[in-house]
Amino acid sequence: MSKPIKHQNCTTGCQGSCCLKVQDLTVVRGDEVILDHVSFHMHCGELIALIGPNGAGKSSLFKSILGQMSCNEGTISFQTAAGEHMKPRIGYVPQSPAFDPGDPVSVLDLFSAAISRYPIWLPTPKKLRQRVAACLERVNAQGLMDKRVGALSGGEVQRVLLAMALEPLPNILILDEPMSGVDEAGERQLLKLLDEIRTNYDLSILISTHDFATLKQVDKVILLKKQVLRQGPPLLVLSSPEFKAQFPEHGKGGNAR
Repeated sequence: MSKPIKHQNCTTGCQGSCCLKVQDLTVVRGDEVILDHVSFHMHCGELIALIGPNGAGKSSLFKSILGQMSCNEGTISFQTAAGEHMKPRIGYVPQSPAFDPGDPVSVLDLFSAAISRYPIWLPTPKKLRQRVAACLERVNAQGLMDKRVGALSGGEVQRVLLAMALEPLPNILILDEPMSGVDEAGERQLLKLLDEIRTNYDLSILISTHDFATLKQVDKVILLKKQVLRQGPPLLVLSSPEFKAQFPEHGKGGNAR
């Protein structure tokens, strides 16, 4: 799945490349160090997987990037291809929420409430319906618009949440455990869709996952346990002593599911 990054690779100062830089990020809560001098770069067009045991700090890292958690030390910055520093627009897909199967709310209702202030109990204006349809079309989910959210499968929920995260189009897309609750066929479809999205919209994607069988399809893997224990191409990380120490049950190369 790896593809050439549209902009130049990282050089001194990352000139010519839009890049998210996390440098020496440290988060302390009380007496506990949550993140300890975490550093990595993510370039435009990259698909990066964040892995680590439970309690490794993955959610805290996401919250820090999203601006929901303050850091004690370090910086998080975003640079455009033109060298301008700015606050990036970030799309976020949380872990799939549980909807009540009897909930009468439709995908159209949910989406309309997220992107507009129009009361959902009134008939949806034609322009708003067209806008929602266009957003769902980005993830090949336009057929779900009138379906009840409680009747959606795990994969369908992910597509709807992904469509919402892409409106407006972000610079960076973050997905928290997108493979959770999705079957093997759904995983392949989701990864193919993410590859199409980063290509079509020239954005970076950061996902957290416990499904190591899918990691061969990403550009880079970051192994986190409060610190970055290892980062690099999937095969390098999955065959590293650091990975084996954290996940001995997955054997050589992390092929076990």
